[in-house]
Amino acid sequence: MYDLKTTNPAMGRYEQEVLRNDLWKRPQLSVRDRSILTVAVLIARNQSAEMTNHFELALENGVTPTELSEIITHLSFYSGWANGTLAASVASDVFAKRGVTVDQLPGAIVEFLAIDEEIEASRVAIVDQTVGPIFQGLMDFTTNVLFRDLWLRPGLAPRDRSLATVAALVATSHFPQVSFHLNKAMENGTTETEAAEAITHLAFYAGWPNAMSSVAVAKAVFEKRRTPTS
Repeated sequence: MYDLKTTNPAMGRYEQEVLRNDLWKRPQLSVRDRSILTVAVLIARNQSAEMTNHFELALENGVTPTELSEIITHLSFYSGWANGTLAASVASDVFAKRGVTVDQLPGAIVEFLAIDEEIEASRVAIVDQTVGPIFQGLMDFTTNVLFRDLWLRPGLAPRDRSLATVAALVATSHFPQVSFHLNKAMENGTTETEAAEAITHLAFYAGWPNAMSSVAVAKAVFEKRRTPTS
């Protein structure tokens, strides 16, 4: 593993003083949450150079092998299958090094979490208005594979899935999708303070422009959720 202090002294200083000694120690998010956000960015961007280091750090910070495996599976749909297979290959080496065997990882077939039919019906209606009926296949896969399968797998809590999804969307500049998924993250238990801190964290790992572009989206979500419905 290269040492930034010797290959790029300025980056080495920022990594130590700003990232490690400041950002990762801010109390608005746990180090576990920060690891989920960070590995999601690396997977979404196919950035394999940092995956081993941050996969291992995530496990040290309380993300279980099951949860890391589920994050990779989840983001295979939100960032593309090839990104998922690359991340899975890196995770395979990390798991082997730590003695994690396949029987300790989530199975292909699991008993799903309960679904909120009212919320799901609302989501389907929105998708129907924006996507259907011409793109019926996309609508069907979205409902049957993503929201009635992937999102209901019990190996990763809904809040954690939301954090990983938002991080991946911010990292890849998919801001129109950030609104829906940030709102979903808050429905799944993420607080406004945590959501704002997540975007702050992502400035370092997804880049300042993406974080700044997410602020207006986040503000709109916060404001709408603060406003009582009649």
